[in-house]
Amino acid sequence: MRTYSKHILYAVPLFVSAEVFSQKQVTGVIADHTNSNINPVLIINISTHKSTLSGTSGSFIIEASENDELRFVKEGYYRFDKKMTKEDFGAPLMINLEKAEIEIPEVKITYKPTGNLERDNKHLNESRKVVSLRSELDEYMKSPLNEALPDNTISNTFKGQDYKVGQVNLLGVLDAAVGLFRKATELKITKANYTETQSFIKQIKDEMDLQFLKKYGMDDEQIDKFLVYANDTRTMAKKYRKNFKIDLVEFELKVAFAEYKKTHKLDSN
Repeated sequence: MRTYSKHILYAVPLFVSAEVFSQKQVTGVIADHTNSNINPVLIINISTHKSTLSGTSGSFIIEASENDELRFVKEGYYRFDKKMTKEDFGAPLMINLEKAEIEIPEVKITYKPTGNLERDNKHLNESRKVVSLRSELDEYMKSPLNEALPDNTISNTFKGQDYKVGQVNLLGVLDAAVGLFRKATELKITKANYTETQSFIKQIKDEMDLQFLKKYGMDDEQIDKFLVYANDTRTMAKKYRKNFKIDLVEFELKVAFAEYKKTHKLDSN
């Protein structure tokens, strides 16, 4: 019995020293799915309870034996376990960690809104930001008005064409053009007397193409009557006798003619 016990005592130290001798250094690099290095990562040898942290470049060194289990832990990533094999000691390990999905906690609404704001507000709590914003809005609405209110009209840019007006829009455009022309020339507009009016009408006949009137079968007498009508309705001599502009006078004549032919029977050729 004594001899048997002696052999047992010698066997235990030999077993322990063999286990220590089989430990080797394991090296490797830890990265994510884009091959970007991750640090620091906690590496734990589950079998020996030894641990270490990866360096700034994601590299690590830890002692392990064959069949030891290494665990890689990093906040925000899935835990990765690696069981060591004989082949793993021949070259550095390449460990890839996957990012963990962030789960948003489910929000359950126990109260069903009725549509009655007064009743629903008693059950639904508002955030501090909403309460603060509402208080500021109430204070703003109660404060005196320090700025002028905008003109409550629709800009002409966004108005559609008014087909009921017809030629009236043309008259407005013409009046605006005349106003700009008057400011540019800075000529004082005065009422034309009889002699000035006759001279202005003669200038129209001499310098302008009145073919658009002749195609309606108008003779010289009828054209004279129309020019008198156009001058009376558009005050042309008053506006243009001192600064005769053919394009503006022609436009005035066509606007006047559009009204003239409504009340006078004309035949176009």
